[in-house]
Amino acid sequence: MSLQLFDLKGRRALVTGSSQGIGLALAAGLQRAGVAVVLNGRDATKLATAAESFLAPVGVLAFDVTDHQSAREAIDRFETETGPIDILVNNAGMQFRAPLEDFPADAFERLLRTNISSVFNVGQAVARHMIGRGQGKIINIASVQTALARPSIAPYTATKGAVGNLTKGMATDWARYGLQCNAIAPGYFDTPLNAALVSDETFSAWLEKRTPAGRWGKVEELVGACIFLASDASSFVNGHTLYVDGGITASL
Repeated sequence: MSLQLFDLKGRRALVTGSSQGIGLALAAGLQRAGVAVVLNGRDATKLATAAESFLAPVGVLAFDVTDHQSAREAIDRFETETGPIDILVNNAGMQFRAPLEDFPADAFERLLRTNISSVFNVGQAVARHMIGRGQGKIINIASVQTALARPSIAPYTATKGAVGNLTKGMATDWARYGLQCNAIAPGYFDTPLNAALVSDETFSAWLEKRTPAGRWGKVEELVGACIFLASDASSFVNGHTLYVDGGITASL
């Protein structure tokens, strides 16, 4: 009976930014749990390559998450022609590092569009259909930077703080319609987004000392949290940010 709470068979999930890194790992994990997965990204060729890595066929829905109209049109068309999106994982994101006093204005705007506008654009488009059905799961990918800051990434920190608060707002507006809207906040994981840090021996040594678990996270270690938030096991969890960070936010 308890395991049935985590049963995801027969459900469909759209995972944005899923051609690599965390999005790809979450999509693969959801598929292993019985979910029909739909990959998303802007680069159709990159998406096709990612789709080939799956054990079973996956859907591909290429659109720009930073374009409100494109996101709405693509999702409306998919819902009409293919079927309902039961689970949305808002994962698309980017990083840019520079001292705040020298941070380029155009890079700041790109961060805003990619990391926070995308969550609004896709979240709103999918939620409109979920509301009509009286149920749905939205999982936004936040960050350890939702709670903490480091030098050279202040704008990124601002966007991930916004993701945490938008998640609360989604829950506040949409819980009454049967939606559960939550976030996963990864700590430091070995991903393409963190390639520069992973290759920096000094930073890696600092991180291993700073993190109680004593290591970088593996992207597969985010799958359990995603399955929990996508399943009936989290039916009364709403507006919550779940930190999966090896304990880094729990310690000084």
